[in-house]
Amino acid sequence: MKKKKIKFLLWGLLVLILFLIAIYRLHEQKKEETLSYQNLEATVLTFAENTMTVQDKDHSIYTFPIQSANIEVGDHLFIEYSGILDSMLPLQKVKVVSYQEIPVSNDEDGIPIDFQDQGLFKDFYILANNQLKKMTLKEKIGQLLLVRYPDTEAANALKNQYVSGFIFFEKDFQDKTPEEVKKMMEKLQSESTIPLLMAVDEEGGKVIRVSSNPRLVSSPFRSSRDLYQDGGFDLIAQDTILKSAILKELGINLNLAPVVDVSTNSGDYMYERSLGQSTALTSQYAKTVIASSKGTGVSYTLKHFPGYGNNQDTHLGQSKDNRSYEDIKKNDLPPFEAGIEEGAEAVLVSHNTVTNIDSTHPASLSSTVHNILRNDLHFTGIIMTDDLSMGATSSIDNVVVKALLSGNDLLIVTDYQKSFQAIEKAVQDQTVSEEFINRLAFRVLAWKYYKGLMFENHK
Repeated sequence: MKKKKIKFLLWGLLVLILFLIAIYRLHEQKKEETLSYQNLEATVLTFAENTMTVQDKDHSIYTFPIQSANIEVGDHLFIEYSGILDSMLPLQKVKVVSYQEIPVSNDEDGIPIDFQDQGLFKDFYILANNQLKKMTLKEKIGQLLLVRYPDTEAANALKNQYVSGFIFFEKDFQDKTPEEVKKMMEKLQSESTIPLLMAVDEEGGKVIRVSSNPRLVSSPFRSSRDLYQDGGFDLIAQDTILKSAILKELGINLNLAPVVDVSTNSGDYMYERSLGQSTALTSQYAKTVIASSKGTGVSYTLKHFPGYGNNQDTHLGQSKDNRSYEDIKKNDLPPFEAGIEEGAEAVLVSHNTVTNIDSTHPASLSSTVHNILRNDLHFTGIIMTDDLSMGATSSIDNVVVKALLSGNDLLIVTDYQKSFQAIEKAVQDQTVSEEFINRLAFRVLAWKYYKGLMFENHK
């Protein structure tokens, strides 16, 4: 009888212990879930039936799975979720617990908090915001377009599309004297409400624009590879300073260089335009050019993010980069990181489809690629596309709107009228919010103040 009682008590004790363990585990699970709840303030960029894409104050873009959404493009949300965000994922593996619309908060100067990343241009936020308030929607849209110089239609581009600036090519300088070039630039600036970016691809070597004309420069600028071989980084620094002085004197304030792609194989498409040296030396090259350009009045642009590798010419059509992300991270990103640490103001993104980062979009249209630039490399300057009229992107439907929504601030375009109209229509259709346009234009304006343009030419 005693044995039965003891056995019964033991079984009862075991059941009680198991019950307590189950209760404890359930409690810990709920506690863990509660502790793992995270929150994010972000603005809705786009949404579909089962997804919502948002951008936070650091300009990172995330797409969340969501069952139902009572939201509109442009809504500012407080999102609560469980799990961990991964900026490398095209679709987040988290659970949205709740979300609610909240008003956009402004700082004491009336600047929206989510416009501010406290980055490179932070000292000019107040001026940029004051200017933004005076501008029409059309003027703000125009600030997002860097346009291939249309020659006879330039006045129209300024009067009706309010473009942010022009890119000039060899033909635009052919046979002109320095005085004629300066007059051309001054006339364009005088006809623009907002001071213009005046850009060239003056890389040296294979790609020259201004120095293709001996009336402007006595001899063409040399390639980075030739300069390095003859005089190392000291000669590259001297070349950057000289080049900048000549460009500035002519009225040009933006150089779409240096090429900091790592290429050591003479068979690569990008080899002739690169330094042709290792990752470490290319990183030093990036630092040298950016450091030497400071104070010259000419901004320089690191290209082609996230590194061109041995890919084909994207002017002609699509090009796929099948290297691992680890390979790209180790070999291609360091030169960009070095240039950014030195104060690079702009980065140009390539049209290569980097399959192990984003297999479905060219880099220029990939929010994942842009997140790497913003999150991992901590870049707070201007992100611009390569020319969207190039073969790799020209046939993509609504490409200019997709380019904006993927994280670019500035779009290089040839057909400026069509591009302008596409963005304007997207705002009218509420595919893109006006607040989103404001945010991008704010950054471009802050850059122009940082560059000194708004003080030199401001009307």
